[in-house]
Amino acid sequence: MTAEGARVLVIEDEALVGMLLEDMLQDIGCQRIELVPRFDEAMQAAEEGDYDLAVLDVNLDGTNSFPIAERLLARNIPLIFATGYGSVGMDPRYAAIPTLQKPFFFDDLQRLVNQVLATR
Repeated sequence: MTAEGARVLVIEDEALVGMLLEDMLQDIGCQRIELVPRFDEAMQAAEEGDYDLAVLDVNLDGTNSFPIAERLLARNIPLIFATGYGSVGMDPRYAAIPTLQKPFFFDDLQRLVNQVLATR
């Protein structure tokens, strides 16, 4: 699968970062992007939504988002973590999940999105 037409869930509590991600994903060719800023809404989207990929902020307003990641992975929805801490502060259980370190560049996001979607 390619980014062209992909359905993406973006879970990000910082409004500006979320809008930036949304714009970048559209520029990559993703078709439907759902931006969710809060943990509870994100968990519901992870349980019920139909997505090809999720981009998940590790820290949602002080709450760890790993339970959301678990739900996405259980449903075979691939994900990319986005965090200001990079892969250094990540839980070792998620070492195989690609991590996008904030601040990030368009090329980095595009590379990871294409990499992850190519495995679907």
